[in-house]
Formats: sequence, structure tokens, C-alpha cells
Amino acid sequence: MDSNTNQTELETKAREWLIERGVTLNDIAELVYYLQSKYHDDLKMEDCLHNVDRVLTKREVQNAVLTGIQLDKLTEQKKLDQPLQKTLEEDESLYGIDEIVAFSIVNVYGSIGFTNYGFIDKQKPGILKRLNDKSTGECHTFLDDIVGAIAAAASSRLAHATADDQLLDD
Repeated sequence: MDSNTNQTELETKAREWLIERGVTLNDIAELVYYLQSKYHDDLKMEDCLHNVDRVLTKREVQNAVLTGIQLDKLTEQKKLDQPLQKTLEEDESLYGIDEIVAFSIVNVYGSIGFTNYGFIDKQKPGILKRLNDKSTGECHTFLDDIVGAIAAAASSRLAHATADDQLLDD
């Protein structure tokens, strides 16, 4: 994996907040592997991790991570007004704004990301299963969708690189 040594304050904070909320880059890379392994016979976790790392360098992704995590934290602290507080606590299925934030991430690497995101959002493998466990008392209304979207975007990036027979250099 390439080391991103020129991180902005925004990127550094987004990465820190993911870790603080219990999500590692390896967790997200496992989701990428889940999405892409049947399409790539020689797919390695390091390739998945590299693509996750590259997705996290995008400002749109960093903004989505920080916004979503902040709203989840405020929900846990019961600092939102009703009826939004209850809506986010319960992760109401018709709310949809959490998915809209996720779509801002998915859009970074093209339309294939939408199908990857929809699939993984329904399957909820790996870290997504834990983030959707309401019994923990934690609120991950936004984070579960954000993590799935990062994995979907990284999968799309990987698919585009494979189709071009070279790694993207962004």
C-alpha cells in the first residue's frame, strides 16, 4: 500500500474518526474483497487496501465521513431536536438522508459504485453487520452507509483500473 504522506487536516481527521468509531481500513478492505474477489482470480487484500486508501484521499469522501460521524455522535449524546433525534436513533428506513450522503462517496468513481453499494448495503457483511447492531447503544445511522459507500467506491476504482489494465494514478 502506498503511504499517503501529504494528508490534509481534513483527511487526517476523517481517518482518525473512522478508527475512533471502530472502523479500520482493513475492515473496509475486507468489504472490497467481498465485492470483487469473484471477478479477480488473483485479488490480494493489499490491492483492496490500496484502493480504500486512495478513496479516502478525496475531499468529498472526507466531508461525508466527518458529517456523518458528527451526526451519529450528536444522536448518541441526545443533542438533536425531535423528531430528528428519534429518527436517527431508530435509523428509520424512510429517512434516506444517510444514503444520500453515501451516494456522494459512490459518485466519485462512476455508476458501477451504485450497484456495488446497493448490493453490500443489503448483504451487510463484515463490519457492516456490527455497525447495524442496534443492541450496542451506539448510533451508526450514517457510518454504516458511509463505510459501505467507501468500499463500493474502492471496488469501482479497482474495477476501472482492471478494465484499463493499469492502476489509476489519482
